[in-house]
Amino acid sequence: MRIAICDDEAAQRQLLGQYVQEWAATAGVRADIVFFPSGEGFLFAWEDDRAYDLVMLDIEMGEINGCDLAARIRGQDQTVPIVFVTGYEEYMSYGYDVAALHYLVKPVKKDRLFAVLDRVWEGRQPEEKLLLCTDQGMAGIGRRKIWYAEATGHQCTLYLEKESLCLKCSIGALEELLSGGKQFVKCHRSYLVNLEHVAAVRRTELVLDDGRLVPLSRYVYRQVNEAFVAFYKDGKGALV
Repeated sequence: MRIAICDDEAAQRQLLGQYVQEWAATAGVRADIVFFPSGEGFLFAWEDDRAYDLVMLDIEMGEINGCDLAARIRGQDQTVPIVFVTGYEEYMSYGYDVAALHYLVKPVKKDRLFAVLDRVWEGRQPEEKLLLCTDQGMAGIGRRKIWYAEATGHQCTLYLEKESLCLKCSIGALEELLSGGKQFVKCHRSYLVNLEHVAAVRRTELVLDDGRLVPLSRYVYRQVNEAFVAFYKDGKGALV
């Protein structure tokens, strides 16, 4: 797994690199780490080589800080996982804007970083698929491809990124089928949502990464908000 670590503090780069190597030895994974002392240095190298499985960015750097750097990365690559590393929790909101995978607060705890690395590594493996009976026949659908589900009577509609599928089952049956991981929550009596695709939680609705809105019942607002924060901060929510 190839990882970029961009931080203007040499001691922090060394510590993160040490943790990554410890994780790699435990997981039986080969880790190729590339260190950058500045955002400018990263961007210079990025123009010629963008083959990274993970980019770890310090936020408080020099002329180009981690937030600006992440925005420029996202302008050219929408999929590479980005993890912010910073000493200030108030920067967490920037993570939503660039779809950051995770946010680690200094001093970085080894177990937190290990959980993030586990998530990235698992995400590179073939995804388990669910065999579903749709109105168009049988279909194998990966959990991550499901953005949310809406119940209408005794049927459910699965909404993916660009399409939708109709299932002949109740919302309860679908909830049970998807209950193997933490990323699916019931946000309304007629809706299930995948937290992996939620950008923001509002009082009466959820905002998805592409701007779509999903209703949020006031009765479950607190539980859904807590689940969202835990999913985002713990780095353990993705299910393969």
